[in-house]
Amino acid sequence: MDIKKQLIEVLNEYRNLGIAKQIDYNKFYLYSLITHSTAIEGSTVTEIENQLLFDEGISAKGRSIQEQMMNIDLKNAYEYIISTSESHVDFSIDFLKNLSAMVMKNTGSTYSTLQGTFDSSKGDLRLVNVTAGAGGRSYLNYQKIPLRLEEFCHWLNKSRKELCQSNDIISQYLLSFDAHYFLVTIHPWVDGNGRMSRLIMNQLQFEFGLVPTKVHKEDKVDYIQALIESREQDSTEPFRQFMLQEHIKNIEQEIEWFKNSLEGGQKTKKVDRKGGQKTREAILKLIGEDDKISSTAMAQKLGINRSAVSKHLKALKEAQLIRREGPDKGGKWIVIH
Repeated sequence: MDIKKQLIEVLNEYRNLGIAKQIDYNKFYLYSLITHSTAIEGSTVTEIENQLLFDEGISAKGRSIQEQMMNIDLKNAYEYIISTSESHVDFSIDFLKNLSAMVMKNTGSTYSTLQGTFDSSKGDLRLVNVTAGAGGRSYLNYQKIPLRLEEFCHWLNKSRKELCQSNDIISQYLLSFDAHYFLVTIHPWVDGNGRMSRLIMNQLQFEFGLVPTKVHKEDKVDYIQALIESREQDSTEPFRQFMLQEHIKNIEQEIEWFKNSLEGGQKTKKVDRKGGQKTREAILKLIGEDDKISSTAMAQKLGINRSAVSKHLKALKEAQLIRREGPDKGGKWIVIH
């Protein structure tokens, strides 16, 4: 099934079941969004610990003040965007800086550079260049950030106005994913870019009346890999595919938990974040149709990341269901069983 049609189907089931109408559901879903977003940045605070921290002011034992404040700051930023989502405030550099100041209020720092001093706790844009990881690659030169942010805000304001009047759920989700990708690629701040990008993505989804997308901490590696692949290919498609698949898995999990609770709380089976047996069966089918198919082609056909496909291929080889004959390029797959 086409991944976009699959998303529509699971969202329809989610809404028909009335999951979001449960008492306090939106609050706990928000706490989950916050917990997973900060966990991607290194926080070890759990959802239950955040619930006690947010609702009762009880600090989590064994957790640093820094990571607890990270969660509190992000909660305040989320509450702000939710309260303003219906007014459709235009995006601007000042708006983004103010939002960043909320996210970094208690965990930001002051930096002194040859170009001047800036304070990340006040949402100041970076005045230094930062690396994008191994290989010596860097994000956008800091001198180009103001102009690029202006262009980003102009594009986003125009695009969201058009979609606010639309019922095209898929296009609304894709715009939110693209906004996330473009903002984190610009990397306007020295810290907090990931939290800000996920926050802006969710803000758009709140505005459109969508179920907000959550990136699970367990999927951090594939999430980062999807961002890298989109950047290397100069295309949002790899990131879009990852986010669509991630959202489908999360909504399916919410549906499973809800149905289980109605049946008396029987133990649910563990959710396989990579698609499990069904994905491996689909890979075997693709190999049966074309024994020279690449992992990249598999990923595109299945709508998942290449790294996820590689993990499934490794599992299939370890289970002695397939083997590779010849080199990566020019070789072929052999189905053993």
